[in-house]
Amino acid sequence: MDTMRRATLTTLADSLQSRKTRALDVVVPSKSLTFVNDTLDLNGVPVTFGEPAIPGVDATREEINANGLYTPTRVALEGLAAKLSIPLRYLAFLAESHVDLFAHNVNTLADRGSGKYLLRLLRAEDETDAYGTLRAVLSDTYKTIDDFDILLAVLSGMREAGATDSKIEADLTDRRMVVRVHNEGIATHARSLVDGYRSPFSGKTGAELPMLFAGFVVTNSEVGNGAFNIDPRGVFQVCDNGMTITKDRKRKVHLGSRLDEGVVQWSDKTLAAQLALVKAQTEDAVRTFLSAEYWDTKVTEIEAEAATPVDDAPAVITGVSKALGFTQDVANDVLNAFIDGGKRTAGGVMQAVTASAQRQSDGDVALDMENAALEALRLAAHPRTLARTSARS
Repeated sequence: MDTMRRATLTTLADSLQSRKTRALDVVVPSKSLTFVNDTLDLNGVPVTFGEPAIPGVDATREEINANGLYTPTRVALEGLAAKLSIPLRYLAFLAESHVDLFAHNVNTLADRGSGKYLLRLLRAEDETDAYGTLRAVLSDTYKTIDDFDILLAVLSGMREAGATDSKIEADLTDRRMVVRVHNEGIATHARSLVDGYRSPFSGKTGAELPMLFAGFVVTNSEVGNGAFNIDPRGVFQVCDNGMTITKDRKRKVHLGSRLDEGVVQWSDKTLAAQLALVKAQTEDAVRTFLSAEYWDTKVTEIEAEAATPVDDAPAVITGVSKALGFTQDVANDVLNAFIDGGKRTAGGVMQAVTASAQRQSDGDVALDMENAALEALRLAAHPRTLARTSARS
């Protein structure tokens, strides 16, 4: 599968469009989860529709044959482990080193199961390649909203709301799509959040570049790793660090009615209803989050805590990193970013987390870090809370 980090809109759209042409959704009973070594072997899967066919529309669709061999991704292994109650670490070990035992464990437990699962598949890019990709094993009530359709609906919502001059960059991972949008024409003064701060990338200071640009971030997972979300995200002029405010999130859960067995082809009616909601949510988000007034309020809300001094930086960064589940390598990078930033406050901890997020090659790690940055600020501002939280982690 294609993955990308900080890609252009054009690159993302081209990749998603290519992927959409190879995508298949298949609902199968547990007993049909048959693996040969570490490869899913599908045969004899019928074609059905996500809801009753619409005369003259769905009835004319070409039937798709899902028969073939599919190699599971890490995300698919996680789904198999959850559905069959197999410890993930054990299952991943078998897939890596003992494929015969992997097949024996999965096939035996799947044959004894009574449920149905939605399999998200990709056919091979090259017709000469015998193997496609098993992307995810999900509940048969999971309603898919594909990244490409989401992207088009988001762009349509932005256009309707008059936000076509915004800057866009994107990440694409095995788990999700992340689209970051900000508009340098809509900004507020970041005041104390950047006072005394120095960019660890350019060396420029908050006094030179004091603005916070208005924006938002769109995330979607086609494989069960989160709903379609729109979060407000401001971008600091001095360093391009992104401040995400997850508590103001707009969200749509991927849940639907139970699906029949077979290759699922969602009706045009279903897809249109889903995407109309996405477009409307995007328009609402643009009008709310691409606003200097919104970000001026948010800066005011957090600047008091952000000004809290940090005296023992190594101890605070270690505690924050532990509480937020950062790896040791990430924790070390956050500490370096904090030192380079020169702002020895809780706000400096937030900036260090978001600066380190920019340096991560894994888009999922970067997203999680940006989403956790305000919590890092809060923990750094309240040592007792930090001590309790890190002790429990």
